[in-house]
Amino acid sequence: MITSLLVANRGEIACRVFRTCRELGIATVAVHSDADADALHVREADTAVRLPGSAPADTYLRGDLIVKAAQAAGADAVHPGYGFLSENADFARAVTDAGLKWIGPPPEAIEAMASKTRAKELMGVAPPADVTEADLPVLVKAAAGGGGRGMRVVRELAELDGELAAARAEAVSAFGDGEVFVEPYVEGGRHVEVQLLADAHGTVWPLGTRDCSLQRRHQKVIEEAPAPGLAPALVESLYEQAVRAARATGYVGAGTVEFLVGRDGRAQFLEMNTRLQVEHPVTEAVFGLDLVALQIRVAEGAPLDPEPPHPRGHAVEARLYAEDPAHGFAPQTGALHRFSIRDVRVDTGCADGDTIGVHYDPMLAKAVAHAPTRAEALRRLAGALERAEVHGPVTNRDFLVRSLRHPEFAAARMDTGFYERHLDALTAPEPDPHAPLAAALADAHGRSRFGGFRSLHSQDQVKRYRSEPDGAEHEVRYRHTRTGVEAGGVRVLRTSRTLVVLEVAGVQRKFRVAAYPDGRVHVNGAALTALPRFPDAAADRAPGSLLAPMPGTVVRLAEGLAEGVAVQAGQPLLWLEAMKMEHRVTAPASGTLTALHTAPGRQVEVGALLAVVQEEDS
Repeated sequence: MITSLLVANRGEIACRVFRTCRELGIATVAVHSDADADALHVREADTAVRLPGSAPADTYLRGDLIVKAAQAAGADAVHPGYGFLSENADFARAVTDAGLKWIGPPPEAIEAMASKTRAKELMGVAPPADVTEADLPVLVKAAAGGGGRGMRVVRELAELDGELAAARAEAVSAFGDGEVFVEPYVEGGRHVEVQLLADAHGTVWPLGTRDCSLQRRHQKVIEEAPAPGLAPALVESLYEQAVRAARATGYVGAGTVEFLVGRDGRAQFLEMNTRLQVEHPVTEAVFGLDLVALQIRVAEGAPLDPEPPHPRGHAVEARLYAEDPAHGFAPQTGALHRFSIRDVRVDTGCADGDTIGVHYDPMLAKAVAHAPTRAEALRRLAGALERAEVHGPVTNRDFLVRSLRHPEFAAARMDTGFYERHLDALTAPEPDPHAPLAAALADAHGRSRFGGFRSLHSQDQVKRYRSEPDGAEHEVRYRHTRTGVEAGGVRVLRTSRTLVVLEVAGVQRKFRVAAYPDGRVHVNGAALTALPRFPDAAADRAPGSLLAPMPGTVVRLAEGLAEGVAVQAGQPLLWLEAMKMEHRVTAPASGTLTALHTAPGRQVEVGALLAVVQEEDS
């Protein structure tokens, strides 16, 4: 029996596994980088071991250090989580060679499916050796990859070599393996997967389907179980292929087989993930299971029942990221002042007061709703996210709410191109015109030494705010009178530092206000930044300035890039890596690069001046 378990992962993943361990009476051991020294998963663990450094390559990807940490802490088992070393056969062997229990499939099964190219050969689906115009579009993928890293869609043959090189570089950085391959890209396809659970006694459970078609940067955003609208014959075929993959590799534990289903209803095998998936909670909700508990019991040698339980209802999961969907899903950093999502399941590695840094994936949490029907589950999750308090960096919260309520998604007509079609509509600003007024009134109440508006002033009071993430600036004017506060025809019923009640067109509206020392003000779901009354002209940048959209590391410059060279509008000039993603910085206009203020390997902060492009006609 396992008595103490180390999770070779961080954040939400480690916290999720720890929760089950506590329920089973198993002691928990965390590992952490220097950047994660005070992270929630460290605070929740019974014991923690430091991995010196902050970059994943020096810490969470060092299997030798993690095995030593398990031995030093007295753990008798290692759970890899999902991501990092979870699909690394050498790490699995190192764990078992050290006399520790491995909570995962046998190393041989990992090896059989770890390379997507070898997995396709095993399933009888070989990638094309050469690509011609007739094969386009194609998808370039990292053979050892996951999470969208090293993945590119190529629609023009002339772009193939460049995208292959970029994918190799990203794959080496993310996985230590630069092997890439090409497969057909199915336009309008749905990403559907089958959850598997197998024991060491020959029983394999296919635990339903999941639809993960809503993706950005080839990374899943919203997932649900079961996948809606699939023909029963197709579901049975997917089950058969998934079970065949498990039996062909002698699989034990939890795993996922992924497919791309075309408009014609035909399924194309993509890969098998030899680990638990981020989206496993929707399967747990529908089947009433704890997959982590079952992983542990299977690792201890316990048999599964001959048949899995029957599914009930529908579940949907949304991934909440610290990112700006309106600006290329750029990761965001900073203090997370307040974090609360109620009425649904929340898997998170964050809490009030934590800081979102640059080293790791920007996902804050997964929110999961389960209900008797799909429509009810979507409504429940959208409502919970809309009411959530997420105060700090810009997030994709509103983007998720709009996605869940979009008519096409509500009708289950989605595919992997959903966000390409609807991104502009889903990210268009929808500011509440009264949020800045509420912020100003709450601020005035808090600053008054009388605790309110008892003193009388005849002149207008003026305050300025910038709304996030669209950057629009708002000027607010209000005046104190003998009968109360006048503000553009809006009647002010009540004010305090945290609550403002206005009467707008005869309707009473409540605005909950939270202001923080960094100047951020959150009013209901709106995020604002308080500005000085008069703009600082000295803060203006020269025209054509390229500013870092996020903190990160400059990983490379475009070939031949130097001061004085001509550039074209939209031309990639340099690449930033932050939070496990690579981001291109492009020329804002055609012209001449007149200044270059960075170099490969340099760390930059958000807003840092990277380069200046002087337009041709300026």
